[in-house]
Amino acid sequence: QVHLVESGGGLVQAGGSLRLSCTASGRTRSSYAMGWFRQAPGKEREFVAYINWSGGWTYYADSVKGRFTISRDNAKNTLYLQMNVLEPEDTAVYYCAATPRIYGSDYANAVYYDYWGQGTQVTVSS
Repeated sequence: QVHLVESGGGLVQAGGSLRLSCTASGRTRSSYAMGWFRQAPGKEREFVAYINWSGGWTYYADSVKGRFTISRDNAKNTLYLQMNVLEPEDTAVYYCAATPRIYGSDYANAVYYDYWGQGTQVTVSS
């Protein structure tokens, strides 16, 4: 079992920045691929960013490309999401997720992730 805990959410003005962290414990595997998803009130959970086990491959949703950066420190079992130039539309609960394997474009589909954190709230005021 892998246990994921997000932190770093909060309230920020539009144009500001936040850095989310996700710390893994339990039967952690540095070989797991990981992703960030978010869910706004009344909306479905949506893909934000993905990173493979080594950090050599990353993918982003078009809505955050150029503003968000996903990274990981396997020595610390920690995943990060640096969010810059935040917009009110970025307001949501952000979740980190982990999976032992991903094929092709499945990285953007939440059903292929086995482990999830409890989420951290990000609120961007206009």
